[in-house]
Amino acid sequence: MTLPICVAQLNFVVGDMAGNAQKIVAAAHQAHARGARVLLTPELALCGYAAEDLFLRPAFIDACDDALKNIALQTAGLKGLHIVVGHPARVPEPGSEVRRERSVSVATLHNAASVLLDGAVTHTYAKRELPNYQVFDERRYFVPGQDTCVFDVNTADGAPVRVGVLICEDAWFDEPAADAQVAGAEVLVVINASPFHTGKGGEREAAMRGRARTTGLPLVYAHLVGGQDEVVFEGRSFVMSADGSLAGRAVSFEETLFDCTLHRQGAGWTIEASTDRDHSADADLWHALVLGVRDYIGKNGFPAALLGLSGGIDSALVLAIAVDALGKDRVRTVMMPSPYTADISWIDARDMAERLGVRYDEIDIAPQFEAFKASLAGEFAGLAEDTTEENLQARIRGTLLMALSNKFGGIVLTTGNKSEMATGYCTLYGDMAGGFAVIKDVTKTAVFRLARWRNAHDPYGTGANPIPERIITRPPSAELRADQKDQDSLPEYDVLDAIIERYMENDQSPAQIVAEGYSAADVEKVVRLIRINEYKRRQAPVGVRVTHRSFGKDWRYPITSKYRA
Repeated sequence: MTLPICVAQLNFVVGDMAGNAQKIVAAAHQAHARGARVLLTPELALCGYAAEDLFLRPAFIDACDDALKNIALQTAGLKGLHIVVGHPARVPEPGSEVRRERSVSVATLHNAASVLLDGAVTHTYAKRELPNYQVFDERRYFVPGQDTCVFDVNTADGAPVRVGVLICEDAWFDEPAADAQVAGAEVLVVINASPFHTGKGGEREAAMRGRARTTGLPLVYAHLVGGQDEVVFEGRSFVMSADGSLAGRAVSFEETLFDCTLHRQGAGWTIEASTDRDHSADADLWHALVLGVRDYIGKNGFPAALLGLSGGIDSALVLAIAVDALGKDRVRTVMMPSPYTADISWIDARDMAERLGVRYDEIDIAPQFEAFKASLAGEFAGLAEDTTEENLQARIRGTLLMALSNKFGGIVLTTGNKSEMATGYCTLYGDMAGGFAVIKDVTKTAVFRLARWRNAHDPYGTGANPIPERIITRPPSAELRADQKDQDSLPEYDVLDAIIERYMENDQSPAQIVAEGYSAADVEKVVRLIRINEYKRRQAPVGVRVTHRSFGKDWRYPITSKYRA
């Protein structure tokens, strides 16, 4: 007995129900032509993940209902193909039909999956385990289901196979899968929208390996791909054998229709599927950043991107990511030297722009800087220059970039990294001014590592060794005063980033970090900087999330707080 299953690992757009429905219909026709008996779409594929407070709008849910009916209508002729569609669904009122005009609130929706066959909805399953941690906020919108969904698939061999449906978090817990097995499931299918962070792909496979072994059933994991605001979904759908061994894996960070064929011989199953290789953590990180930039700019309709190219490592990395994401013709760079800009910064910025073939312009900010100082001379009389004058330079640059953005329509990419975002080593309305913060979740040590990785690889064919070696090796500096170095104000980056990871990402206390061997003075300084700069981060642009905790949806600290530990 043979059961061909196709996973629609596709990139959906939040709120584009008509477009998402057409993607599903097209995938269904292709899957049917290839002999599939089951097509799996990702979690909430119909509306995109995550729609956030759009779920609270009745008209939004009505549009989802209509789109589901449209899919059923357009796939009615695909005989024998079971299409599992992820979508939001109103909770039926006991003893009555659901009314379309009914208001939507936190207690009236399920995160659902419906099975379509021959133009009709045959089964609907409601997600039972609703995550409410990290970037997840599902209990705000959904109520959990309590039932099990197992449906019969008549295979080409004429024998039925019982398929049990789970949605994402359900498969991380024992009970939903066990209940499906008790209900007669012979195969488990799991539809998912699980945001990327470094190492998450391996964590998923390990969890599903355990689920397959516990139930003794093969498991097909269908995953979303694409960027949505700050989160990225990397695809990497897969199929596990009943013994927990990996039987196949789809490509990461790309749309694909991933086919797997399950063959039952007696009580056991064998599985045919292609297997993409496992990639390094740095490769995954690079592709996540590129996809995040490409989809944020593309899905929001920006024609191009521009950034300030300083000759330093951060702007160099952002430029390389942007060109890989958009192509050289959609990226513009502007070098804005001040009296403190070193000659090598000019040389290296020009060199990198030439290597990647992007537009490069220079706008000297010295006249504006002197004009600002002259305007403030009376107010500042008798006072020494300090960070005030440094910030003036950053704000002049931010104003120029935003003016170019307004005039020509491109979005400004900011170039600050996570280490700077954590400690406030950035200027409000200056280098923080822009529309998308590409590396706001990438620490400085990871910035250097990624620059090395990109120089050793050319994954998108935009050019090898795009970052001049001197940009990577020279000591980092904001170049806002004479002979300035980052380490004048901050601990060494390997120490700084280790403290940030322990305190901000892993919730260790200062005492625990000191007990691991870090200087009490360094820990106190870094923790204080993280605490007092919350007001800055709250005003920063959204950026790509690539760690398990970023300064975004999964960091919700009060600005006003007396807590000091």
